[in-house]
Amino acid sequence: MSLLLSILTLLLEAVIALVVTFYYGVTQPSPGTTGSPLGLIMLLPVIAVFATAVAAVLSMGLVLPIVWLGGVLGRRVSGREAWWWVPVAAGAVSLAVVGLIVARSGGSGVGPFALGWVLTSAALAVPALLWRSRRKRVFGPTLLGGVVAVILTTVLGGIGFWAGLFEEYRPPALTSADLVGRWSDGNGGTLTFSADGRVTAVEIDDDLTPYDDFTEDDPQGGEDDRCSGQGTWAYTSDTGLWSQEVSVTVDACSVDNWYVGGTEGRPTLYQYIGDPDSWDLYELTRAQRKT
Repeated sequence: MSLLLSILTLLLEAVIALVVTFYYGVTQPSPGTTGSPLGLIMLLPVIAVFATAVAAVLSMGLVLPIVWLGGVLGRRVSGREAWWWVPVAAGAVSLAVVGLIVARSGGSGVGPFALGWVLTSAALAVPALLWRSRRKRVFGPTLLGGVVAVILTTVLGGIGFWAGLFEEYRPPALTSADLVGRWSDGNGGTLTFSADGRVTAVEIDDDLTPYDDFTEDDPQGGEDDRCSGQGTWAYTSDTGLWSQEVSVTVDACSVDNWYVGGTEGRPTLYQYIGDPDSWDLYELTRAQRKT
């Protein structure tokens, strides 16, 4: 029962985290969504099974050791087990877990590390506390409380957007005049738009695949997939901000349509790398405004 309770708690926490992540993502600069909700719905059974398996592994690999460590600390320090040693143990285990993740990912700032540690500690402490609970009827109240928490989080997020506390991201509204100038990918590639509809491409990435083509002749990968040349461009915005496109025609380049993203202060032009649902983008930022 304790294992099932821990799995249930972790799954409910994951749903709450998913809701919060969704609301946060809506406020952040991002490309428009292109996937169909039907595809996600069809994958829900697979996602549920995978999430349950992950929750079971976390329960046995982290939650159970936290319960054991909390008991050891209580007996060694105060002579008896007490619930407050569980959050202490969760904090210690989370510090090691988050520290390992940060170290393997190349490090991060103090703020993100501290936030990750606090959230991980809380996420592990709750199922650990429920694991050591001696109450016989705790599964039902935990399920009910978790569902209420999910609904409350969803409703509060919706109210926040309705009240203007949060603002949904929308790409900046550009005009043809705003596009005139040089746009750079930060790696030597540029597109320069002229007011007369001409465009100059210099070393633009022409192979937007989600992997690099490493060969003996090209050990850096993708070095031969850049193009340069002269051509024409046109800006269209038929149905709103998300439909803004810059059509670029350069004989030496196969990529043509660019989408508008970024913010009012830092607009970008982007194309998808591989699957649009991956949100992996090839971006150009305005390096030089028109004169």
